[in-house]
Amino acid sequence: MDLDEIGYLGVRQLGALYRTRKLSPVEVAKAVLARIERIDTRVNAMMRLTPDHALDAARRSEQVFLQCDAPRLLEGVPVTIKDLQHTKGVQTDFGTAILQGTIPDVDAPCVSRLLAAGGMMMGKTTSAGEWGWKGVSHAEISGITHNPWGRGLNAGASSSGAGVAAACGYGPLHQGGDGAGSIRMPAHFSGVYGLKPTHGRVPNWPMSNNDLATHIGPLTRTVEDAALMLQAMAGPHPWDYTSLETPPRDYAGALTATSMKGRRIAYTRDLGHARVDPEVAEVVERAVKVFADMGAEIEEVTPAWGPLGPELVRFFWPATFSGRIVSLPEFENRMDPGFVAMIKHAAGFTAPQFMQMRLRRFDYIQKIHEFMEGYDFLLSPAVSVAAFPADRLQPEHWPQHAWDWLMWAEFSYPFNWSGSPAASVPCGFTPAGLPVGLQIVGRRFDDLGVLQASAAFEEARPWAQHRPPLAQ
Repeated sequence: MDLDEIGYLGVRQLGALYRTRKLSPVEVAKAVLARIERIDTRVNAMMRLTPDHALDAARRSEQVFLQCDAPRLLEGVPVTIKDLQHTKGVQTDFGTAILQGTIPDVDAPCVSRLLAAGGMMMGKTTSAGEWGWKGVSHAEISGITHNPWGRGLNAGASSSGAGVAAACGYGPLHQGGDGAGSIRMPAHFSGVYGLKPTHGRVPNWPMSNNDLATHIGPLTRTVEDAALMLQAMAGPHPWDYTSLETPPRDYAGALTATSMKGRRIAYTRDLGHARVDPEVAEVVERAVKVFADMGAEIEEVTPAWGPLGPELVRFFWPATFSGRIVSLPEFENRMDPGFVAMIKHAAGFTAPQFMQMRLRRFDYIQKIHEFMEGYDFLLSPAVSVAAFPADRLQPEHWPQHAWDWLMWAEFSYPFNWSGSPAASVPCGFTPAGLPVGLQIVGRRFDDLGVLQASAAFEEARPWAQHRPPLAQ
């Protein structure tokens, strides 16, 4: 087998090859590490590799297959971890020079579960900016993480490295976090699959500054791999009091259990307020028709709650990040200028104002859940734009602002606040050959439904065969 192809194998494919002794976990770990070293000079998706961790895990998994023991769910499967997640004994910089060089003494729950399931940690992936504050794949401490479909272009963020790693064949499983679209945006820009599960489905520790809006989830090339990764990470955990009591399901085993025929699906072009580039809107509209062809009942909607979101997010995004900085003057010259501008914007916010806005946000969330009671799924663009230069916060043809990148990502944050499961599914390319994602939102707790809808679309319009030029 071509060594470069090993990095594109899925979880089930690897397991089958291990069982028949056609590949070993050690061979896979070495091949994927070699591929990363060859490709990553072009894309800069990795903060650091962890070859010792990977090879130690590979040798343990190899013994499982040699001794014909029962393999764990992810036995001998390469995984990467976002640099915002604690990894025991492995440097974690949290996207900021302020904490650069931190070496945690414990794994975050999602990390320990992936490793306990047999995953082999290849390394830590890049995160965009201080604590993942922005949607552009650039950080002061790591530089640009390049879109694999075009060097110098935005690969989405803050799970930028995870999305690029998935697209470039750095193994099948890549952990991401999503506070306002940070799984779905990289999936959209890099042409891979990204799932933000229901809030609490995967325990999140330490608690995010983001007021219960951050979710942990998978970035993969296929829906099945995302389902298996979710199963490994899901379930209650005492460190996260918001984690759901429900034990993990066999998500992968139930992917094809439900047809889209007769499902009630809402479709919104703009949530009643969002600007969308025509080339993106056209690709998404064609994708929506695929669900109609599968027998779903599509209703185009303009949700009344949609236009209420922009004012709320432009208050809460600066407010929640401002708590990270105790002394701005001390660190200002070491941080992203956009982040500094955003923190200064929040300086005049008051506690009563925060609580009043919080009540307004709870009402907004209620409206979303009431709306979703009438539909199985809501479809929309995942992001309003295709990839643009990563040294900008906004595309050149969009309004410019010192810190507001949210203007081109209005479709994602509503469902962070509502806690609803939402995925970005690759659905086509612009005339310039840049990927576009279709967002599929489900009712809260219906992670399986979103996975099933994603799998149905994947079967109708496969995408995993596409390989980006920088990954060649």
